[in-house]
Amino acid sequence: MNISKTALGRAALLLATVIWGISFVLMDFTLTSVPTFYILAIRFTGAAVILFAISAKRLKKIDRSYIKWGAVLGAALLSAYALQTFGLQFTTPGKNAFLTTTYCIIVPLLHWVFSRQRHDRYNVIAAALCVAGIGFISLNDFSIGLGDGLTILCGVMYAAHIVALGAAVKDRDFIVLSALQFAYAGALAWILGLLTQPFPEAIPTNTVYALAFLTVMSTALCLTLQVFGQKHTPPTQAAIIMALEAVFGAAASVAVGSEVITPRLALGFALTFLSVIVSETKLSFLRGKRKSEEVLQ
Repeated sequence: MNISKTALGRAALLLATVIWGISFVLMDFTLTSVPTFYILAIRFTGAAVILFAISAKRLKKIDRSYIKWGAVLGAALLSAYALQTFGLQFTTPGKNAFLTTTYCIIVPLLHWVFSRQRHDRYNVIAAALCVAGIGFISLNDFSIGLGDGLTILCGVMYAAHIVALGAAVKDRDFIVLSALQFAYAGALAWILGLLTQPFPEAIPTNTVYALAFLTVMSTALCLTLQVFGQKHTPPTQAAIIMALEAVFGAAASVAVGSEVITPRLALGFALTFLSVIVSETKLSFLRGKRKSEEVLQ
């Protein structure tokens, strides 16, 4: 049985979102004993070593364009992960996961900035739903908490990474590109960590296991799956699949008792996720259903 690259791309993105969802809880646990930049330095450096080893025979493809895009993607990736991880220290894993998905709304805005194409009504509706959802999730006495604000900024940087990745992955080896972005992100994380945070004197065994999972599965595997998935999946479908990360993150947070679902939070989660669906599908599935019903009548 032949499986199309589009089907493989969708499957890759879905697998990545499941693992990322679980990782929100592991990151929350790891932060109790290892500072943010060192977690990211270990994750990205380890992932780079793994992928450089896997792609050793492909490294001859590296040219100036690979180096340029690797630097751009690495800087955007580290910024997004750092903001997300710092945000996680001041909010719950479930809220962190859901607020991260605001990148799905920001991506069309970035495209507008660069392409000057006007937004349609669905983008406006989606933006309104997203703002309402964030309000229900984050606002306490009409103020957004520090962790929520940092996570929203993380969504902006993830959007920048997605837009840059869409341009970089064309006609380039996705494994080599992933390895380079990890190498740049890892180097920057080590520099920032050594300049701003004390290195942990001791890392508990359970934390070592968590870091190993985050390095191998959540970073080396998942981000490479994302690069592969975006290369073979239309942007609309890719964004919807990636948004499910928030669902898996909230579910994992509830499962371990870090999150308690209240009606207010549930409404905020629903509005945020609905905004993603409206933004990326433009409700085409409803229009298709109405056309089918008209044909049958």
